[in-house]
Amino acid sequence: MSDAARRATLLRTVTLEAEGLAALRDALEGPLGERVLQAVAMILAHPGRVIVTGMGKSGHVGRKIAATLASTGTPAHFVHPAEASHGDLGMIGREDVVLALSWSGEAPELADIIAYTRRFDVELVAITSRAESALGSAADLCLALPRMPEACPNGLAPTTSTAMQLALGDALAMCLLEARGFSPADFRAIHPGGKLGARLKRARDLMHGPEELPLVPREATLEQAVVEMTSRRFGVTGVVDGAGGLVGVLTDGDLRRAFQRGLAMSGPVAGAMTPTPRTAAPEDLAADLLGLMNEKRITSLFVVEAGRPVGILHLHDLLRAGVL
Repeated sequence: MSDAARRATLLRTVTLEAEGLAALRDALEGPLGERVLQAVAMILAHPGRVIVTGMGKSGHVGRKIAATLASTGTPAHFVHPAEASHGDLGMIGREDVVLALSWSGEAPELADIIAYTRRFDVELVAITSRAESALGSAADLCLALPRMPEACPNGLAPTTSTAMQLALGDALAMCLLEARGFSPADFRAIHPGGKLGARLKRARDLMHGPEELPLVPREATLEQAVVEMTSRRFGVTGVVDGAGGLVGVLTDGDLRRAFQRGLAMSGPVAGAMTPTPRTAAPEDLAADLLGLMNEKRITSLFVVEAGRPVGILHLHDLLRAGVL
């Protein structure tokens, strides 16, 4: 097989799957969209979990859908239909909603789960291409996908069909996320690890506390401010008023400019400081603060609450935490 033929296969595969997604998009503008919204309302109305199930490639897609639901605020887990017949049906409660995937709707391994939901009045939502199938007919709500050709040249390997199933599962999960008002803070609570967890950390999670703050009163001399700056490792000194409010900062750049103007070390720090400096709030996202520091070319930010400094955050703290 030539490279040109292989390239044609690559393009044909992606083209057919893209056509499947386009057909799904069009279907969502019609009756399928209404049924998906009904599924969203059904899941929101049930206090239990979404039990996702499917066999073969539909099962692999189902595992991903369950993981996406669980990570975006909708409790969910995957039950393998073969294991369900050997005791795992006990994982399904009457307050749950079962989401079953089968492109043909005729997977025999789903029979016991279907029968269980009918016997115990558990809501069943089907994702299939055939509403008239055993699964589609038994379901309380059938999400019938457009029938599109597989990208497999033999028309056998699930390709276009699994892409459409996965896209519909993602759409369902995102609708539920927005309906629940799932926030970045909620996201961080269940994604504490890796890059994502680092980006969702707050300033309060990474800042140095009050005992490490480099601060001088507004009445201090420039010399006193430099001593305070060099005794710490942040390259900056905060200047506070009598009530403890942050009124300015002194940086290395401020020092250079002060000396160029001829300001003596015995002069007031207020004559050299930057007034109304940029600050952070304890709840600010670390990723946002990193962007601000890069944009403004600053290496330290005081974390301020009610006008008073409660911590300080250095660029290196963000980088060490993996915020990129």
